[in-house]
Amino acid sequence: MLAKIFSGATVGLEPTLIDVEVDVASQGLPTLNIVGLPDKAVEESKERVRSAIKNSGADFPMRRIIVNLAPADIPKFGPSYDLPIALGILIGSQQISPNVEDAMFFGELSLDGSLRHTNGILPMAHLARTQDRIKRIFVPTINSKEAAIINDVQVYPVGNLLELVRHLSGTIEIQQEQPVKLSEVLQTAEAEFDFSEIIGQEQAKRAMEIASAGGHNIFLKGTPGSGKTMLARALPGILPTLTEDEALEVTKIYSITGNLSANQSIVTSRPFRSPHHTTSRIGLIGGGSNPTPGEVSLAHRGVLFLDEFPEFPRHVLESLRQPMEDGRVTISRAKATVTYPASFLLVAASNPCPCGYYGDEKRNCKCLPGQTARYQKRVSGPILDRIDLHVDVPAVDTQKLVGRTKNNSDNSITIQKRIQNARDVQLKRFKETKIKSNSEMSTREVKLHCPLSKECATMMISASATMNLTARSYFKVVKIARTIADLSGKKEITTNHLAEALQYRPKIE
Repeated sequence: MLAKIFSGATVGLEPTLIDVEVDVASQGLPTLNIVGLPDKAVEESKERVRSAIKNSGADFPMRRIIVNLAPADIPKFGPSYDLPIALGILIGSQQISPNVEDAMFFGELSLDGSLRHTNGILPMAHLARTQDRIKRIFVPTINSKEAAIINDVQVYPVGNLLELVRHLSGTIEIQQEQPVKLSEVLQTAEAEFDFSEIIGQEQAKRAMEIASAGGHNIFLKGTPGSGKTMLARALPGILPTLTEDEALEVTKIYSITGNLSANQSIVTSRPFRSPHHTTSRIGLIGGGSNPTPGEVSLAHRGVLFLDEFPEFPRHVLESLRQPMEDGRVTISRAKATVTYPASFLLVAASNPCPCGYYGDEKRNCKCLPGQTARYQKRVSGPILDRIDLHVDVPAVDTQKLVGRTKNNSDNSITIQKRIQNARDVQLKRFKETKIKSNSEMSTREVKLHCPLSKECATMMISASATMNLTARSYFKVVKIARTIADLSGKKEITTNHLAEALQYRPKIE
């Protein structure tokens, strides 16, 4: 007898409906074959399914069984097909006869028939919502809250195979998972440091505020111990709250990569990723024989902190060009070509030279001129041009650290409120588009939303000639000025906003 069960697969981040067709023949030698481009994990499901069915009190049919995962031209990865295969075998062998035409099944089986935590549940729930014929989705209990984020689909948490069989047979009833309201769980991330704990560095803190408000990339350069890493580690505490759409985007990435913890249903705050400088290009950008997301995608809608920026291999840094410009990364391999979102706020930190004390007023630099030049050239011009804010972080005077009892700087909560107000203005400005912040504006949007007065235009012409600004740098300055205006609650960009924006651009020799 032939049974047909609905499941799903993800190609990149896009979910695709998969038909799990199970034919239990009345004749032939007892075998179980799986076809339809299964990987090793899918192939090994034979033994998991066999043991799970037996240990659930059912009979595993000693017949010729063929499982087809259609469409056959899409590669199938992972153990998530265990549950639909087991259910198809039970239906095909006529041990149960439920109506499953409006349901999807997704989950990895243990040998005792219980369901384990399975990656990629959120894209499957989203797929179920887009299919008119699918009304129900059955997932492992531990993943049920993740699926319940998607509205307009009935989510049923399944503890084990026996429980599912009894539910489908009408013996017991599995209670539907209650929908999760995103607006009630989204929050600002907890940071290691509060901005009020950072002594001095007022210009750098102001630059970090601008970067956070508009999603602008920032480059911190300073001597060892000046506070670059501390500034970066404090950044999550002032980032604007994720919108519901952004939270779903990020959670999809974390779901398919298995980065959601067992008790976590959704990413509630903006991610902060800090890979070591020995990270490979595949680790940073993504890839592999079966392309998976890298750090730039895991930092989507959040922060990618690259400490010791020049220490990263040059070819690794150069691979950042496309995601920094386009907000996505396309990975092409023989098996597949996938595109992952990668719209992140880059925070790069660097010493000015190998010893770290070039230009320091109190310590002498021990590097030869050639060493310093080579060190600084490790980061190419095109990468530097894609970074909006360039900030020097000088060493803090020891007298400011000793005996200080009160810091007059704003704390992270106060700064975050200003940033949230500025981001709300931007979301309202771009509500008819997919843009979320000022840094994502194209040239067309810049001309539409950032008109310059005659005085501002004259100022920019003069600055472009003096500082040798490229076309990209010119528009980045205008975007930064737009963010500064949003922070100050102004609708129009003034010369003061442009002057502050220009001080964060390095002069090109």
